[in-house]
Amino acid sequence: MEEEKNEVKLMKGNEAIAHAAIRYGVDGYFGYPITPQSEILETLEELMPWETTGMVVLQAESEIAAINMVYGGASTGKAVMTSSSSPGVSLKQEGISYIAAGELPALIVNVMRGGPGLGTIHPSQSDYFQATKGGGHGDYHLIVLAPSTVQEMADFVATGFDLAFKYRTPAMILADGIVGQMMEKVVLPPFRARLTDEQIAQQRPWAVTGRAGSRGHKNVETTLELEDDKMEEINHRLQATYREIEKNETRFETHYTDDAEYLIVAFGSIARICLKAIEDCRETGLKVGLLRPITLWPFPTEAINELAGRVKGILTVEINAGQMVQDVKLAANGQSPVWHYGRMGGNVPNPTEVTEALISHINQSKE
Repeated sequence: MEEEKNEVKLMKGNEAIAHAAIRYGVDGYFGYPITPQSEILETLEELMPWETTGMVVLQAESEIAAINMVYGGASTGKAVMTSSSSPGVSLKQEGISYIAAGELPALIVNVMRGGPGLGTIHPSQSDYFQATKGGGHGDYHLIVLAPSTVQEMADFVATGFDLAFKYRTPAMILADGIVGQMMEKVVLPPFRARLTDEQIAQQRPWAVTGRAGSRGHKNVETTLELEDDKMEEINHRLQATYREIEKNETRFETHYTDDAEYLIVAFGSIARICLKAIEDCRETGLKVGLLRPITLWPFPTEAINELAGRVKGILTVEINAGQMVQDVKLAANGQSPVWHYGRMGGNVPNPTEVTEALISHINQSKE
């Protein structure tokens, strides 16, 4: 590529993901167009990284085909990814479950739109359950990163892949349609060298290479195990990995929480709207703080639990009917009341709505 090692550009969040993927050294992208994330595929096609880095970019015949291409690529130790929006990610769920069961690293991007069904092409956060509770079958988790800026859209490509390879598990960037479509200044990361096949064989001994490894036999990727005890052993191994991820990788940020009497919990672009509402509240003397989960799984349960013991009430703000609010209630563990405010159908709450919702709940709690 002819770009500088670190280049500042004005671009959409979707475009930032495409640029960051090339610079990370991704081996393959397999996707299918669907609003509001189509620019990821379109940008990759425009940049033609196969001519400069050798990266494969393929528009599959369907979302199901795309995720199974990711499954195959991941099993060989390559850095592979896909992207889609809500209905398309629903179609990918079986493949994601297979990738998780195979203990394979991969990156999935979901730029959410309204549902259920085909719904609307406008922003939503209604895939929280699907992403954090294991949208496919079986007991598994994804590492789920929720960006709130275009810069984080770019940064989380590397973060997602690094965590995926560290723990041999799929990771997801769960973005809403706002951050996917909005334009902001972004500092693109430097290029990383793609690993050679020889380096993959040395550094990723689990990879399926078609050649006998150090153990004297060829690796085989399968998620089928007909013996109950062996399948349980696999599940125990997965659960142990998830406990390590919860211990080491929970990420969040806070604003104005030192003296807060009330707390707002919000993720993605809505956290930015809530931060403006909080600043407005503080101008009137109402002490409100913000906690923004950066990892939706693992969820910042301990941080919310600690704050719940110090505040008079917690409001979750989401573009859905109330999904993350359930995890916030579990984290608060009855120490303070937990309320929810949300919009649906592609509508996005503004700061005034958030302020009014918070004040309404505060007043009702005093009655």
